[in-house]
Amino acid sequence: MTDSPPRKTLSLTKKTGTAAPAEGERRARSGARARQAALQERAQQARPGERDQAPAPGRPARPDKAAGPDRFDRPDRRDKPARAPRASGPARAGSADAPADTRPRIQRQPRAARTPRSAETFHVFAPCPHGLEEALALELQALGYGGVRSGRAGCHFQADWQGVLRANLYSRLATRVLVQVAQADIHTEDDILELARQTEWERWFGPEQSLRVDTSAIGSPMRSLQYCNLRAKDGICDRLREREGARPDIDTVRPDARVHLFLDARQATLYLDVSGESLFKRGWRLDKGEAPLRENLAAGLLALSGWMPDTPLLDPFCGSGTILIEAAWIALGVPPGIWRPFGFERLRSHDARLWRDLKDDARTHIAPRLEQPLVGSDIQPAAIEAARANVDRAHLSPDTIRFEVCDVRHMMPPAESGWIVTNPPYGERLNDSEATLWSEWATQLKQHFGGWQLNIITSDLDLPGQLRLKARRRHPLHNGALDCRLFQFDLVTSSYRKPT
Repeated sequence: MTDSPPRKTLSLTKKTGTAAPAEGERRARSGARARQAALQERAQQARPGERDQAPAPGRPARPDKAAGPDRFDRPDRRDKPARAPRASGPARAGSADAPADTRPRIQRQPRAARTPRSAETFHVFAPCPHGLEEALALELQALGYGGVRSGRAGCHFQADWQGVLRANLYSRLATRVLVQVAQADIHTEDDILELARQTEWERWFGPEQSLRVDTSAIGSPMRSLQYCNLRAKDGICDRLREREGARPDIDTVRPDARVHLFLDARQATLYLDVSGESLFKRGWRLDKGEAPLRENLAAGLLALSGWMPDTPLLDPFCGSGTILIEAAWIALGVPPGIWRPFGFERLRSHDARLWRDLKDDARTHIAPRLEQPLVGSDIQPAAIEAARANVDRAHLSPDTIRFEVCDVRHMMPPAESGWIVTNPPYGERLNDSEATLWSEWATQLKQHFGGWQLNIITSDLDLPGQLRLKARRRHPLHNGALDCRLFQFDLVTSSYRKPT
């Protein structure tokens, strides 16, 4: 299996519809529901006088949920079946909506949408922000996965289907979870088409669901990633049309099924993206502030810093509170995926009961309260209000994190010792009037924060010199497109004299 996907991603846009039918002409029905109904009707015609034994492929109804402790026992409004795909697009030749006299007669094979067996092992790739590969590998090992191997911008591991679901529920550092479904050596774009046609997509989704295909590459000799993306999409659609008589619609915004094609120097690997939206989207953050950290990067900073839940934590540039909310969820044992929907819930093989049981079990391990204080400050009152609103949306009690409006040059420590983990302003976020900020903050730190650990992520590589502190360690990281470092300092009380 090759090392990680993605530098850039390409996706296909949906074709525009055809002109409206003439007056008096009956409009051909289109879309997923129409095709699904037509497939049932054709199956009945193939067996005269015999009624269907099973409903059309779809998602099972959501069973009742068990209660959980504290604020986490409220009904999970996000834990519900995904909406049915929207009906859109013109009738196609070969689809159930095409006129009977022009529709090709296709001999369909029985659908093989089987549920993954408990003994079946999948090869999985979990992308993550650059610089967090080793931290993600340690997290996956702690979760009990085998075959963990860090790669470029992610980790490979092995898991059964329940383990795939657990990775989505529990991983704080992964960006998404990709299950490998096919891999082969390729030489031309047509090889990609054939690989996609030979893959059992009907096991996971069908014509009644919408599809999105993305492609990325590292060192691939293919000239056009867009054409490779088109070949993969064509192969998937050809397979489903041959097997089930229709093809899925393309939806690049909210698809039911996502497929990722990764190309390297000699191979093509097809992944089923079971996460849907990126895993850093926990479902609570609406107020982002000026320069927000993604949630999985914030969790990565806490992991790299060495902070433990039984230690006080301070973020003096807290902004919208991302680092502190992630810390609160870690300390309380709240799984990062507990409140959000996932892509696998829309797949044919989804076991709603198993997924409900996994989440119910996770809720029983959530602690009722924190052992140590979490404190955040910001000089902007609006940022503090946004942070408090995010705390409420994260299903945390208002007193879980203590926020205050404060200038870091006058902040006092909330405990005798602890950890400072922060994302301070840098670059365009600093103006000329704050030129003395770092030297004055360094004075405050040296006079009052002896025994604390200071961890700062910044793209300003000269920051240690401005603080007049020597970094004990530096971790290369990427905050979006910014090349950053996480600087770590040991703060020691000293008879520091202010410059005159």
